[in-house]
Amino acid sequence: MLKHSMTALALLLCVSSCDTLSKLPNAMGGITESEAAEGLRQALDQGVGRGINVLNVKDGFFGNNFYKVLLPPEAQKIENTLRDLGMGGMVDRAILQINRGAEDAVGYARPIFINAIKGMTITDAINIVRGGSNAATSYFRQKTTEQLIAAFAPIIKESLDKFSATKYYGDLVNTYNAFPTTRQKLNPDLTSYVVSKAVDALFDQVAKEEANIRTNVAARTTDVLKKVFGYAARG
Repeated sequence: MLKHSMTALALLLCVSSCDTLSKLPNAMGGITESEAAEGLRQALDQGVGRGINVLNVKDGFFGNNFYKVLLPPEAQKIENTLRDLGMGGMVDRAILQINRGAEDAVGYARPIFINAIKGMTITDAINIVRGGSNAATSYFRQKTTEQLIAAFAPIIKESLDKFSATKYYGDLVNTYNAFPTTRQKLNPDLTSYVVSKAVDALFDQVAKEEANIRTNVAARTTDVLKKVFGYAARG
């Protein structure tokens, strides 16, 4: 799936921008705009691919204390109450399946990034290459977060349903809401919370890879990456 998506990304970029890029003059002291854009494309392709690979596996979320999705803050009192009542197994099952849903959904992120990259201008590419350690990640977070959330929501919901996370979390909330002592009822909707966590985790992985490419020569695995980011480091 990832290999085919990488090929699709290269084709989409070539169709949308290669002709324009080849007509532009040099502007970066020996690095053409075409090379800058290609280097950035490769960096993003590499960063997104590796980020997805880290998260889109069993325990990519659940087995990672940094990314593990816990119950929403407003539901923390549910966890405490149910554990006190000996229902910790129900809580643990819900948390596990929530993370399984996130792990599954992240695998569908690449096409969303492909569409985002299609909208990048030459000026954007040059500024990103010349920018700070997370310039590309910041650019796409600013430009695409709303679209990512909108596109991710149905995927996350489907994944949560597939792993019964929605059911288990709903059981937690409904059990808690049924207690006579519960004054403020909680909403069992889970999707938007997990979407936010999944998007944040993905961007964090992309940012780490981008910083690695900028600072670690060994991470520049192609000639274009070496040339473009070698120039950026000197500049």
